[in-house]
Amino acid sequence: MTRLKAIGLLLWMLIAAFAAAPAMAQVPAAPGQPAAAPAQGNPVKFWASLGADPKPVESGLVWRVFQERIEGDGERALVAQSDSAAPVLTLPNGDYVVHVSYGLASAIKRLTVLGQTADQRLTLNAGALRFSGLLGDAPIPPARLRIDVFVPERAGQQARLVAADVRAETAIRLPEGAYQVISTYLESNTTGSSPAPGAKPSDTNSVVNGEVRVTAGKLTEVTLRHHAATLTLKLVNQPGGEALANTSFSVLTPGGDVIRELIGAFPQVLLAEGEYAVIARRDGKTYQGTFNVQSTLDRDVEVVAK
Repeated sequence: MTRLKAIGLLLWMLIAAFAAAPAMAQVPAAPGQPAAAPAQGNPVKFWASLGADPKPVESGLVWRVFQERIEGDGERALVAQSDSAAPVLTLPNGDYVVHVSYGLASAIKRLTVLGQTADQRLTLNAGALRFSGLLGDAPIPPARLRIDVFVPERAGQQARLVAADVRAETAIRLPEGAYQVISTYLESNTTGSSPAPGAKPSDTNSVVNGEVRVTAGKLTEVTLRHHAATLTLKLVNQPGGEALANTSFSVLTPGGDVIRELIGAFPQVLLAEGEYAVIARRDGKTYQGTFNVQSTLDRDVEVVAK
């Protein structure tokens, strides 16, 4: 083989080897130029505070991150969610809408991610209410109160229920503002006879209502004072006599509205302060009387069968 042919063969082999090499090669970034963001995204830490209080909220938060772009169905796509107090969520570069809820309060913020790692604070204009009940100076057990919270009536609008059957001694988180509270004292299952299995306490006519205000960043304690007493009804042949069995009772307002219907020798009923009428029925005969209720004064109410 001549020298010229050997050189040509060598060139041909070099060209073939270059052609067989991978078509895509990693090109390092030029000195001083930042590398592209990783495909999985950028870590962003979220946290929330109440009003002007800089202290982070430590529990009770639910975070949702949506694409800012609205999809064809008119909704934004959910890209991340967490119920941690201060989650770190990994987000690709782009525009987002961040929503955090705290009980019935919430906040929203638009966010643009461009390769940076940063903290994002959302401010919740919210506070909390915690209720307790008193009958005289004695605490009312939480299970004996039903508490409902409303947004008060406004021009042309009725009051709107925002929290039903709130348990006393439990904090409820609400946006800052004025609210109407209605508390109903519930009657125990002790009515002179054994309650049905699983029976729940029933409403009484002892109802307290009023307005309270929620202040951002504060827990407001609300004491609900009821004025009522427990009465034991008896049908007797003479004052101080033995209660007659198989008696049905109706308790009415002075205007004749029926409040409670009870059956037994000495059923108990919890009533708000005021004046009442009672009708007792036994063996086809009807007897009636009137009585007054004074708060915290539990006593017997006798109807004489005559």
